[in-house]
Amino acid sequence: METVTIDGLPIGDGYPPRIMSVLNMSEQSGYGPSVYLAPEEAARFVDEELVPAGADIVDVGLQSANPKYEAKPVEKELDRLEEVAPILDHIEADVPISLETRYAEVAEAAIGHGFDIINDVCGFADPDMKPTLEAHDMPVVKMASPPDLARPGALKTVDDLFEAIQRDGFTDRTIIDPAFGGWYDERTFEDNYELFRRLREFRAFGRPILTATNREDFLGALADKLTTADQLPVSLAAATMEVERGAHVIRTHDTDATADVVKVAHALGDRRVADPDPPAVVELPGTTVGEAARQAALGTVRTHSPQAALTRAFVVGDLTDTDVATLLETDPEAAVVERDDSLYIVGTTPQLDALAAAIDGASDRLSAVAERLRQATAREC
Repeated sequence: METVTIDGLPIGDGYPPRIMSVLNMSEQSGYGPSVYLAPEEAARFVDEELVPAGADIVDVGLQSANPKYEAKPVEKELDRLEEVAPILDHIEADVPISLETRYAEVAEAAIGHGFDIINDVCGFADPDMKPTLEAHDMPVVKMASPPDLARPGALKTVDDLFEAIQRDGFTDRTIIDPAFGGWYDERTFEDNYELFRRLREFRAFGRPILTATNREDFLGALADKLTTADQLPVSLAAATMEVERGAHVIRTHDTDATADVVKVAHALGDRRVADPDPPAVVELPGTTVGEAARQAALGTVRTHSPQAALTRAFVVGDLTDTDVATLLETDPEAAVVERDDSLYIVGTTPQLDALAAAIDGASDRLSAVAERLRQATAREC
């Protein structure tokens, strides 16, 4: 895992998850409390509200990436940047300031003003973005997006998002953003749920991961909370799971509450802790078949297929005595623990597939068990 340092702040495995607080300096925003248009007023908000609440990074937006707004051209962003840049002179807190843009020309101007990181919502769609950032050794967030400056994030499937992140590669200081959200007609709530379930796959890039799900409708819909104002609890629930699944930066409008839940998730969850001395060994808890397949696809398989070596565990109940006896008579290589009313079965993918093949057809219930084992070993998440 690469560590990306932003103005002295390390991001990556072995460090606490960081909070990126949103500061919209544009009237284009679906969430009014994060909007501050005047530099002095915005700076006070950063110093008096965001940083004391737990902001590790502040992300300044010049226009919204929401598809309901028409994309502003580079000239408009440059003009707005000149109006916004004085915020850097007024902020007293020692906190890295990010500039969200899609244009290399705006990024270069922001670097000249003293911004600490670029948040590229179009994922290097501007062909000059990557070389500009490399020339200045500037940290960047690369969001999964098609090569289209007018339609950030307009992709549907996890495979589409993965390919977009991979397109054009990375700088040495790249953080990746899988691009949760309601991007145009291409993306449905179900697509976002699938991305959430498969978030761990993006660890295969070996880059720090940023997630931005705060007050998203696809989360609110799960709890019948369809207005932005009511979506804080679902956002906090998601943030804890994002940390557990590998996120290193959580982008939020709700700094105080999000910082609290992220601290708890980091302290009590599975931790990706790097050894302080070489050799570097970092455990990746909760590895999925899909993640192992991604790792294999991005590297060279030297021994056995990594996804075939992953173990899975199941509790199987409601079997007859005859079914249990039949299953055990197959002498499976997978481990089977018999309890009073259930079986605990654990094994690698090949072991479970062999067990499924052996019991399939022996009875209706054992055929159902075989099918569920095959589904589990074949699925992406």
